[in-house]
Amino acid sequence: MAVWIQAQQLQGDALHQMQSLYGQHFPIEVRHYLSQWIEGQLWDVIDLENPQEEFKAKRLLDSLIQELQNKAEHQVGEDGFLLKIKLGHYASQLKSTYDRCPLELVRCIKHILYTEQRLVREATNSSSPVGGMMDSMSQKYQQINQAFEELRLMTQDTENDLRKLQHNQEYFIIQYQESLRIQGETRGLSSSNPCSKVMQEFLFLLLVRHEHTLRKYTLYLKHQKTLQLLRKQQTIILDDELIQWKRRQQLAGNGGPPGGRCEKLAETIWQNRQQIRRAEHLRQQLPIPGPIEELLNELNSTITDIISALVTSTFIIEKHLPATVRLLVGGKLNVHMNPPQVKATIISEQQAKALLKNENTRNDSSGEILNNNCVMEYHQTTGTLSAHFRNMSLKRIKRSDRRGAESVTEEKFTILFESQFSVGGNELVFQVKTLSLPVVVIVHGSQDNNATATVLWDNAFAEPGRVPFLVPDKVLWPQLCDAINMKYKAEVQSNRGLSEENLVFLAQKAFSISSNNPDDYRNMTMTWSQFNRESLPGRNFTFWQWFDGVMELTKKHLKPHWNDGAILGFVNKQQAQDMLMSKPNGTFLLRFSDSEIGGITIAWVAENPNKAGERMVWNLMPYTTKDFSIRSLADRISDLNHLLFLYPDRPKDEVFSKYYTPPLSKAVDGYVKPQIKQVVPEFATANPDPTSGNPTYMDHGASPAPVSHPHTYGIYPPMSDSMLDTDGDFDLDDTMDVARHVEELLRRPVESQWGGQQS
Repeated sequence: MAVWIQAQQLQGDALHQMQSLYGQHFPIEVRHYLSQWIEGQLWDVIDLENPQEEFKAKRLLDSLIQELQNKAEHQVGEDGFLLKIKLGHYASQLKSTYDRCPLELVRCIKHILYTEQRLVREATNSSSPVGGMMDSMSQKYQQINQAFEELRLMTQDTENDLRKLQHNQEYFIIQYQESLRIQGETRGLSSSNPCSKVMQEFLFLLLVRHEHTLRKYTLYLKHQKTLQLLRKQQTIILDDELIQWKRRQQLAGNGGPPGGRCEKLAETIWQNRQQIRRAEHLRQQLPIPGPIEELLNELNSTITDIISALVTSTFIIEKHLPATVRLLVGGKLNVHMNPPQVKATIISEQQAKALLKNENTRNDSSGEILNNNCVMEYHQTTGTLSAHFRNMSLKRIKRSDRRGAESVTEEKFTILFESQFSVGGNELVFQVKTLSLPVVVIVHGSQDNNATATVLWDNAFAEPGRVPFLVPDKVLWPQLCDAINMKYKAEVQSNRGLSEENLVFLAQKAFSISSNNPDDYRNMTMTWSQFNRESLPGRNFTFWQWFDGVMELTKKHLKPHWNDGAILGFVNKQQAQDMLMSKPNGTFLLRFSDSEIGGITIAWVAENPNKAGERMVWNLMPYTTKDFSIRSLADRISDLNHLLFLYPDRPKDEVFSKYYTPPLSKAVDGYVKPQIKQVVPEFATANPDPTSGNPTYMDHGASPAPVSHPHTYGIYPPMSDSMLDTDGDFDLDDTMDVARHVEELLRRPVESQWGGQQS
């Protein structure tokens, strides 16, 4: 209701403008008595250009009428009686007016609200959002919609003026032909004949009057003002929104291009061009000397420039892998009537620079792409015109000389997409080109993570309008945090990103600093060499290679657990020890390995078997993708009975049981199917029954002696050597040897295993 309260305080011309918004199409009394309800509705979510949105508009119309009727029923007293009748009349009037075209009601109310908000902002000289609807969208978004509504009204006014002009011109031509006929009939009369002189003077005045009227209507066409607003609107959408969308693409963000607004812009531009062409046709029918011809030529040149900018700017790469190229305005401009072909060429950094400088590249390329031509297809249901390069592959590449320490994974190429569009029955032909984001050509999977680093750094830190493909050599740490956080969420496809604690851990790793204060890293910079050329201290891999390994592991095997918050991940060994030592025995956490790319380990607190009464933190050897392809993380945690609580205090089954593999079915035809289970020998116990009183390892208190089994039955030999190293890390290879041995024994006939123990 805030907008209406402020709108009532407008004065002077602003008040008159506000009052002129209302009339029989929407009475001001309805705005007044239903102001809170009107401002609380989401009018802007309805796309006025989509007929399928009509049912939403119909619901709003029905709700509006119901609100009016409810308001009318609650009126009492003598004044209330009159208001009750008036509101009931308005309800019937609005239903009669908009029942068959509810989208027009939405258009009307949106126009009213946007205009009121603009008038209030101008009156208060404030650009801050006001009102209920101002809270639900940005001011810029409202301004764009307001401009579209103004363009629609101006274009409609011009259409009305053009029809009047055509009608007057047709009438003028008829009168002119009639005057010629009369002149011919009176040519033989005496010049002294007073009737003849009066007739000639009358005809002269008639011609002058109609010529003046024709010029007046032509000069008062709204095109000049309309085209000015069109240019402004196009600048906002193409140079702002579309560039922002391309920027989001670089940063691996989500969201499609602003195709709807581009199409709406194209439709308005094309309507104005058609009107200008009709005005030119009328001028040719009646060529009266004067400024009309010059005016129309100027308008025609302006509208052609606007269309050219629109077409060339909206030829975009909607998706990079596999490539999908789209002309956002193709459907509205009927380009699909003569489907264009798109050609893809790979070019080097130097060739891209020459192309943007409009230098003659002589169709140079840096390689050969198979299946690099594709005809654009029109999709009737969505109204989109696009080309899908589903089977494009690189057959040959020509590399340039590399500079200094630059490797093949730092050499950037780009895919050039070219096409030619005809608009308006081949009246206008446009040559269009667009460049893909930088690509790196690799020949082996081992180069993938380094190539990804090059592309990430370029996409994240390239400045708009830069010379291809210049990027800064160093960036502030918070900038890098934003980039890798967005990349992490996009790759893992998770809404859970990197927390401030995670980023502090990464900063400690990147800069070899132990500070836990985030502010200590805000002004620090990281160079490209630190990011992915120089190995981390004491390691044989770079910061990025380690982080990329974490992403890959999480994406392939740990995504549900990361989303559940079960994986702390970014915790070093000492931090894990400090966290676990204050918790009960059997508490564990999951952290990414410091020493191995793409590894995750389990750390848990338990008794020290060598010192009675002393506790220590143990760490399993890290799991990798190879391990999880054999047995999942949840099943491995289920196998280890000494793991009881996920840090800080959640029972492990509460967290992981929904991911456990169901038990194997019973034996079929006398055969038992073997299965692999993980065992940590020092902590191996029979499966505990939480409801029984049987002691488990955790009940052995300060004496963590290995649990002995009374019967081994020759299944596997006693394990005398410890499988845990001095740091508490577990040797998974030895475990797998035991598992394979068990599996082999299970395949043998039962008689050979049990021997003389048969009864």
